[in-house]
Amino acid sequence: MYLVNVERHFDAAHYLRGYQGKCENLHGHRYRVAVRLKAASNDNAGMAYDFTLLKKELERVLEKYDHRCLNEVPPFDSINPSAENIARTIYGEMKKELDSLPDGISLDAVTVWESPESWVEYRPD
Repeated sequence: MYLVNVERHFDAAHYLRGYQGKCENLHGHRYRVAVRLKAASNDNAGMAYDFTLLKKELERVLEKYDHRCLNEVPPFDSINPSAENIARTIYGEMKKELDSLPDGISLDAVTVWESPESWVEYRPD
């Protein structure tokens, strides 16, 4: 089994509705996002999945969040833009982006860092 990982980042502001603490106020993060694929084998070029393609697919998903207030961007206009919800949302968007993966390759996880010390990994059951 091969695990193929790429990372990208975006800068955005957010606030957490209904949270009792500093994070209820508008503040920003440089979010770091990693996407991981699982692959059973390599292709004819010896690659499980092309890093360049995966980076471009992730960049397409993240571009709508970059330099925005996440609370104004769907679905975060109706759900809190917590790291957990961001990871799950990006997973769903990447799943659509990667809808035609070759057999034996699947989206495994999305990890979102709000800071170098704080992150969430989302994998569906």
